[in-house]
Amino acid sequence: MEKVLIFIKRNKTVLAWVFLTLLSGGLSALFSGSFDIYETYNKPPLAPPAILFPIVWTILYILMGVAAGRVAVSSDLDSDKALKLYILQLAINVIWPVIFFRFEAFKFACVWLAFLIIVVFATYKSFRAIDKTASFLLLPYIVWLLFAFYLNLGFVALNS
Repeated sequence: MEKVLIFIKRNKTVLAWVFLTLLSGGLSALFSGSFDIYETYNKPPLAPPAILFPIVWTILYILMGVAAGRVAVSSDLDSDKALKLYILQLAINVIWPVIFFRFEAFKFACVWLAFLIIVVFATYKSFRAIDKTASFLLLPYIVWLLFAFYLNLGFVALNS
């Protein structure tokens, strides 16, 4: 138990960013309503089963939070700017599933997702200038967002 407390004390900033990021994912799920529509619409090839999404997103949120925490504890003068970009992309991320699942506005969700990808790439670049490991931790998120964009385009094409 003592080792756990020491770990928490040494890493409290990073853990706080992980918590904040996981919290944003939870809020997104809460505001999105039912994810059942994923099963009711035509899906593009390579669409994974619905059960995979919460697993992948949890892993991604943890990686993202660690990345933000690493930037937060850096002594770089640009870390505040980078973290503001990070918070912006989190907010945009929270809204996308609401557009897609609650409102079923697949075309607008696609545009919103493109905007998210642009902001995440800017966040990646700002993190890279501060901490290369932090930027590396965002790469799976970027890849997943590109895959989500493909899926979203597929929903537009197959269900419009």
